[in-house]
Amino acid sequence: MRILVTGGLGQVGSYLVERGLSENYEITILDNFSNNLNNVKFPPNTRIIKGDIRNPKIVKELAAKADTIIHTAAQINVNKSIDDPIYDADNNINGTLNLLEAARKSDIKRFVYISSAAVYGDPITLPINEEHFTNPLSPYGLSKLTGEKYTRLYYNLYELPTVCLRPFNIFSPRQNPSSPYSGVITKFIEKVRNNRNPIIFGDGNQTRDFVYIEDVVAAIFNTIENKKAVGDVFNIGTGKPTRIEELAKMIIKVSNKKLEPEFAPASIGDIRESYADITKAGKILGYKPKYLLEQGLKLCI
Repeated sequence: MRILVTGGLGQVGSYLVERGLSENYEITILDNFSNNLNNVKFPPNTRIIKGDIRNPKIVKELAAKADTIIHTAAQINVNKSIDDPIYDADNNINGTLNLLEAARKSDIKRFVYISSAAVYGDPITLPINEEHFTNPLSPYGLSKLTGEKYTRLYYNLYELPTVCLRPFNIFSPRQNPSSPYSGVITKFIEKVRNNRNPIIFGDGNQTRDFVYIEDVVAAIFNTIENKKAVGDVFNIGTGKPTRIEELAKMIIKVSNKKLEPEFAPASIGDIRESYADITKAGKILGYKPKYLLEQGLKLCI
């Protein structure tokens, strides 16, 4: 099977190629090289192409030679999307539409779109299932939702075999703490590593669903040849809420440091509670997260 992975040098894409793709797959990565990853060992049958998903010519050429497209490439910086929503939309909407159109005109057997839990906004009910109302709080969330809607439209209108995944808070050792893209886990670890107290914005009672990268990769692979998944959307998380204060203390404990969390004013627009209902992914994808939070944290630290 020939697989095209967009954003293959990013966090999700690189683990996907490095960890999950066996010698049975012929892999092509399309990436704009905005990530500088070191010590990533890709399989020898991996081809890396420098290019942009917004370039119709290169996308058309690569889609014509692929059986499956796994679309992980995206502008993922929420703050950047607020500062420059046109740039965000150009990448996440136009780039996705460009890929879908190329896939429609090629013999693509599966198109996997990596969406985001940011499509939900403030939850009305918990845990959040796939039927929950979508009301993004940022241009990033809106652009991911729009890309998702285009992906599902191409299934309904053109019978392109698509699958959408909505990961919650992904974390991995590969996140760069100096990058604005990094999540709270990476920032906390960096503080603790340097013997500084982790800073919590708000009272620490906010909850998130932190899912380790290996579980996300497993979920993606469960969609590639699963006919029951076609045309549908799935939450990918752990199904368990973690309080931010609890997270900070767990990182301190695992790091064997004598520190205490510090508190700062809450961030504007910060979601109070969020965690996934993963029942649907379990039933259809056979998805079952294997990594406990503490286990994932130890691997990161």
